[in-house]
Amino acid sequence: MARRPLSVTRMHRAARIEDAFHGFRARRALKRGYLPTVLSYTGYGTTEWIRVLGRVVLAKDPRPGSRAERKNRKREESVRGWRSFVSVPYSEVDVVVEVDGTSHAVRPDRGGVIDEVIAVQLEPGTHTVTLRAGTSDHAATSPVLVAADQASFGLISDVDDTVMVTALPRPLLAAWNTFVLDEHARVPTPGMAVLLERLAATHPNAPVLYLSTGAWNVAPAVTRFLSRNLFPAGALLLTDWGPTHDRWFRSGREHKEQSLQRLVREFPTVKWLLVGDDGQHDEAIYAQFAKEHPDNVAAVAIRQLSNAESVLAGGRSTAEKHAQTSGVPWVYGADGAELLAQLKELGIQV
Repeated sequence: MARRPLSVTRMHRAARIEDAFHGFRARRALKRGYLPTVLSYTGYGTTEWIRVLGRVVLAKDPRPGSRAERKNRKREESVRGWRSFVSVPYSEVDVVVEVDGTSHAVRPDRGGVIDEVIAVQLEPGTHTVTLRAGTSDHAATSPVLVAADQASFGLISDVDDTVMVTALPRPLLAAWNTFVLDEHARVPTPGMAVLLERLAATHPNAPVLYLSTGAWNVAPAVTRFLSRNLFPAGALLLTDWGPTHDRWFRSGREHKEQSLQRLVREFPTVKWLLVGDDGQHDEAIYAQFAKEHPDNVAAVAIRQLSNAESVLAGGRSTAEKHAQTSGVPWVYGADGAELLAQLKELGIQV
């Protein structure tokens, strides 16, 4: 009797059920005229490679004579707000990525997420990437931020309770992100846009990334929020909802830890300014990272939540206030202005 190779890992039952459900919905949607549609997100990279990010869902062109058609709305614009959570992810299609005159074929994962590294030869700065599902003439574009080879400084910032304040209990955050249709309802943290924009302007072509435990479904809304409130352009590093191949639920903390480790490998000479809040796990995650990679951390800046915000966030971090971790300085402040003043005292150029 032939034995199954030991390298084959059986997917978790929850993942198999989810795949079967998505497959059923996809077949129904395709019969009703829905088409594979690419939602493209900001990517990042170096002069030799770029990380392309996006998501493929099934969506329908606006109905003839509808308001959406009269306003010339694109197909992907129908996947907003709560619709982004009920849209059907689609993985059974090749996505053609075009950058700098070259084409590359990539494949979405089981959740429809595109996350691929492509070898390129690009100058530092912002470039445009085009993504097209299969042979469709419908294309999506997104910027890719290419860091300079000599970049020695980078910026990583948390999102919820760091750059935006939702003022809702943690258990309701998912519902908030799902059912709030407009990014206008989110409130920017005072002074944080100025702080991050000054840092990005002082260090041109340095990598800027927003690291969050949020789902890719909210990426368009978060991107519009950051742009509308004048935060510096940067790539979002989000996660996907639902079970993985080996567990019921994804770990947001593990997502952040793995993302930080990956960034060290991708940018080994960059010293990162890590920005977060004291609501839950940022301090512990950043402290461990600074301990393991002290030469890759310029400083840690923690926004202190108000008493009301800390209650809504489920309490403050249990970690004590840090002064240094393996020689890495820490600063604390209630808003961007306080953090800015302290970073200046440390000698960080802002």
